[in-house]
Amino acid sequence: MSASTGNPSADPALPSPAIADISADPHPITVATRTATDIELRIHTSIAAFDVAAEQWFPAVAGFAVTVLVHTVDAETGRPRYLPPAEPAEWARAIFSTAGASHGYFLGAVDPDTGGHRDGQLAYRLYLDTDRQAIPVPRQVLTCPHLLSAIDGREQITIPTTA
Repeated sequence: MSASTGNPSADPALPSPAIADISADPHPITVATRTATDIELRIHTSIAAFDVAAEQWFPAVAGFAVTVLVHTVDAETGRPRYLPPAEPAEWARAIFSTAGASHGYFLGAVDPDTGGHRDGQLAYRLYLDTDRQAIPVPRQVLTCPHLLSAIDGREQITIPTTA
């Protein structure tokens, strides 16, 4: 994992989902929290293409699902630790902003593909069309609840970005 400064705008390794050739492999970043002691954020960003058929009331759509997983762990032991969701949400928003999106979806402490609970992990998603523009979540790809408001200005923590 690459080490980070704790500031997305100063981190040259911050992934950009707007780039057409971004790797589907998780892009890891490790940062110390700014709001707690002895806790690290291990952030994994990945992107996967989707192409879903039309269903009654829902049009067909193709694009990309950008997933940001934030693991909150003890800096010394690597075991899961609790951290309020404000700081992890700011990192997700910073990554999503590299694609021109001001917010994404908060999925919670789950595996985003199955909806199963995951201790010490918070998941976020952004959906992009084939032109890499943010779109609402296509109903055909839902595997767990997606909460838009939980990532969009819910807390006071601010991680500055240049995007």
